[in-house]
Amino acid sequence: MAKSIGHILKKKASLKLNGSLWVECEGESFFGPGPVELLKNIADTGSINKAAKKMKMSYKKAWKLIHALNEQTSRPVVIVQSGGDHGGGSVITDEAKDLITYHVRLRKRFKNFLEKETKGLSRTMK
Repeated sequence: MAKSIGHILKKKASLKLNGSLWVECEGESFFGPGPVELLKNIADTGSINKAAKKMKMSYKKAWKLIHALNEQTSRPVVIVQSGGDHGGGSVITDEAKDLITYHVRLRKRFKNFLEKETKGLSRTMK
């Protein structure tokens, strides 16, 4: 069993556990908060460019994220529709929606874990 660290920390310190959550494939991060936000923005705007601008991200970076997502999934998560009379655009697929839902639920469980561990840490300091 892990030993408590309460005796090491300052008694009046306000501590909180925090962390970030990413899905990795072969050691490379490819799906986390940024890509989730990008996919949501593409769904809202119908455009990679508009989605990137909304996030203050370059189009090139957004395109690289989308390319990486599409490379790591068995089916594309973003479908790019070429120009034409009305300009083109982009849509997210059902797979992208499933990934977003999964990540939102995972983040909720992760947040609950961090809150529980923070409470436990606080108890060890009393």
